[in-house]
Amino acid sequence: MDKTIRDLYNDAILHEAMARYAIAADAIEPGGGFESFIYRYQRDDGPAILRITHSLRRSPEQIHGEVDWINYLAAGGATVAGALLSARGELVEEIDDGQGGRFLATAFAFAPGRPPWEVGWTPARYENYGRLLGRMHALTKEYAPPDPAWRRPSWPAVFADELNDLLTGRDAVILDRYRAITGRIEAMPRGRNEYGLIHFDAHSANFHVDGDTITLFDFDDCVYNWFIGDIAMVVFYMITNADDPPGVLADFLPPFLRGYRAENRLDPRWLPAIHDFLTTREIDLYAVIQRSYDLADGEAVEAIPHPWPRRFMTGRRARLLAGTPYVDFDFASLAEQL
Repeated sequence: MDKTIRDLYNDAILHEAMARYAIAADAIEPGGGFESFIYRYQRDDGPAILRITHSLRRSPEQIHGEVDWINYLAAGGATVAGALLSARGELVEEIDDGQGGRFLATAFAFAPGRPPWEVGWTPARYENYGRLLGRMHALTKEYAPPDPAWRRPSWPAVFADELNDLLTGRDAVILDRYRAITGRIEAMPRGRNEYGLIHFDAHSANFHVDGDTITLFDFDDCVYNWFIGDIAMVVFYMITNADDPPGVLADFLPPFLRGYRAENRLDPRWLPAIHDFLTTREIDLYAVIQRSYDLADGEAVEAIPHPWPRRFMTGRRARLLAGTPYVDFDFASLAEQL
């Protein structure tokens, strides 16, 4: 989290947010959060989530665009954790931070069930995962924000400045590679059947499983992007640091794409583009880990104290420089599945 935002935050902000959502002092508990302050609280109709972020990272209009789209998807039958109204009927509550900025409070229904790593995967759950993404893509073709100011940003422009800041002066060669790949992606068609507002972070930490039903949450990164990019991000997190990535995909993708196809049709010619989207996320993660552990050109990887990023970064720069695909898998071979 941005240190400026953390320093501006205090108990008075939290208590004001609780008052706006009529949350009792004994009905709320911290729930973690990486870029925002997250709390779990209890309503008369069940558990809910309170999220407090700051206008330095998201404008009120962007938050309105996020929650309006979430509730549009929910109304269309997608199993997503809907946004909830405050006590005075607002979806976004703005709280003055005393320094000229605003904290932005929003609330969401708590997704039923448990994380997938606790309940385990089955072919039916893989298929329903695909159904959910397909349903969202089918619905988003008809979506337009009720206020043009609520339109969410477009990728990759929304991340370009951040990645430039992360890699300039630290790893210019990898930054050039990123720019080349995103330039190739940006030249792709943007028709309604392949491009629209997507989640773009629909990995297993952002949904719960209840029986075979998957309920998605955390739409904070939703952007206008290609549908295949949403699928690619699912693929990325299914295989990252896996012992046998191609084997994981061989088990996962057939039922996932079968479920997707039941809700939305995407031209199979888009499947090879998954490789480029995987590499952009690979570079995103590479850059973030470099900054987090103050590495230079991917060096001193052995000094990373945590096993997950250390494993990810081992040999990563050499692979990126060589143009090695993130995974050795022929996505086009699944054309009949899509």
